[in-house]
Amino acid sequence: MPKLIRKLGEPGDLGWVVQSHAEVYAAEYGWGLPYEVLILQIVSAYASEHDDSREAAWIAEVDGERAGSIFCVRGPDEATAQLRLLLVTPQARGLGLGAELVDTCLAFAREAGYKRMVLWTNDPLVAARHVYLARGFRLTASEQHTMWGESLVGQTYELDL
Repeated sequence: MPKLIRKLGEPGDLGWVVQSHAEVYAAEYGWGLPYEVLILQIVSAYASEHDDSREAAWIAEVDGERAGSIFCVRGPDEATAQLRLLLVTPQARGLGLGAELVDTCLAFAREAGYKRMVLWTNDPLVAARHVYLARGFRLTASEQHTMWGESLVGQTYELDL
């Protein structure tokens, strides 16, 4: 089962990120169209505005099929990178792809000169949180929200690079 982490850039990659996030999170958590719209906005902003020297995105593949994604974008200030859109498809879980994607993102952020990384996630995403905590991210804020129809706790994590 050959695995590969590659830079986003092949035809269909952007659409796959939106579709896979929408389908996986709808199936697993019931997050519907408002969640898909958020993912579409993030992907669209990246596609039209990203700076190659400071931002990047990757696709994980297993047996030549897309199986995951992650984005590193400029955060709230020049010293801060933001990790976004980490996903590993259900079929590819347990292969270490989440950890590989996060490590790839962190390495890029360090090389790009960022001093810290932030990310925002939600409380049901336990496996992702485990990957973040194992790399030294610390919880810095939590807040309840109902953006996708149910009560969730949004969580902000930070890591000094």
